[in-house]
Amino acid sequence: MPKGPQGQTRPPDTIGTAIKVARIATGDVEDDTSPGKEYAREGGKKGGAARAQKLTADERRSIAQHAARVRWHK
Repeated sequence: MPKGPQGQTRPPDTIGTAIKVARIATGDVEDDTSPGKEYAREGGKKGGAARAQKLTADERRSIAQHAARVRWHK
């Protein structure tokens, strides 16, 4: 069974997908989508701190200069 972008399982064909959507709409089956924004936010906060510790001062400066250049280019 194929997996969606967040790892959820979906039927491989159009008819199977339509049946699954109908079952979710009627309440026969629970929707197995992503756990929510809170889960993603926690992971993002951890990843940002880990990336900041890993970067050198020169790398941080170059990233900030690039961001400023892109921001002011508009």
